[in-house]
Amino acid sequence: MMMNLIYKFLMNLPTPSNISTMWNFGSMLGLCLLIQIFTGLFLSMHYCPNTNLAFNSIINISRNINYGWLIRTLHANGASFFFICIYIHISRNMYYDSFKLKLTWIIGTMILLLLMMTAFMGYILPWGQMSFWGITVITNLLSTIPYLGISIVQWLWGGFSINNDTLMRFYSFHFILPFMILMFMMIHLMYLHQTGSTNPLSLNSNIDKLPFYPFFLFKDLLSMLIMLMMMSMLSLINPYLLMDSENFIQSNPFVTPIHIQPEWYFLFAYSILRSIPNKLGGVIALILSIFILFFLPFMMNKKIMGNQFYPFNKILLWMFLSIFILLTWSGTQPVEYPFKNLSQMFTLIYFLFFFLISFTSKIWDKYIF
Repeated sequence: MMMNLIYKFLMNLPTPSNISTMWNFGSMLGLCLLIQIFTGLFLSMHYCPNTNLAFNSIINISRNINYGWLIRTLHANGASFFFICIYIHISRNMYYDSFKLKLTWIIGTMILLLLMMTAFMGYILPWGQMSFWGITVITNLLSTIPYLGISIVQWLWGGFSINNDTLMRFYSFHFILPFMILMFMMIHLMYLHQTGSTNPLSLNSNIDKLPFYPFFLFKDLLSMLIMLMMMSMLSLINPYLLMDSENFIQSNPFVTPIHIQPEWYFLFAYSILRSIPNKLGGVIALILSIFILFFLPFMMNKKIMGNQFYPFNKILLWMFLSIFILLTWSGTQPVEYPFKNLSQMFTLIYFLFFFLISFTSKIWDKYIF
């Protein structure tokens, strides 16, 4: 019965014949999630969610457990590959107007939010300097909520400061959230299979389609193998390339790092947060930088879906990608001139993009079509 369902919904799935390699990142994300769940499961067997033992338990995993160093580096670098794949996946959807499948897009954006929450909580667990000060900075952002902010922060901490209860809570959520992501991924696929995949030409025709197996299955498997090879090379040759050196120092609440910054995949949002002089305004901008994706399908009402007939939209999308990279870079820089001013300019362009692309589409529809 189960095999028949798999064959019906996967192997025999009608798939547009003209989809490119950019459509492979969805399946690669599924592989990333499985890698994270299995490596995380083995790590949880030896990790101690205690402020006095957490840092030493990571050392024990890396030095004394058989292949613990490999499992740990695969898990840490797997998070980076997860975000690389999901950012490319979102970029492709924006470029080819795949957000016209509203329910699929909304569920996908919810998966992004859950993934960011999971990654943030996981970054805290090694209990190094950057872990401790990262949670201090981010949880204190909730204090900007009028009237209830300080109470919410203390409730989240489980006390008047970050303590053992805080680490235990974040560890529990970090363990549970990946299974929520898995559930949302199933719902995401269910909605996608109801409508079928989009394609570069944004055609709705059911004529030019091929079965998923064998044509696209082997194409996906090749992409997965390439990703596994790259992940293995990073984990074996330079496993700590994407990690912050400050996090190899045990957390000390009395010593603040010179430059606090999150992992590279959060730097664009961190740069937006820092660019706003007002604390509450910065938090609102940070939240909107992700939540604005929910409104993208409702902002774009074009006569023809797809960007092949909208050259200005293509230019704007490449500019948006450049701004995203520049925001990531500015997040690594200190909060001083000229980096602060550049961050403010990049943040303004980041939000302007969503209104400009809608405006240019309407102008193009009015005067060209």
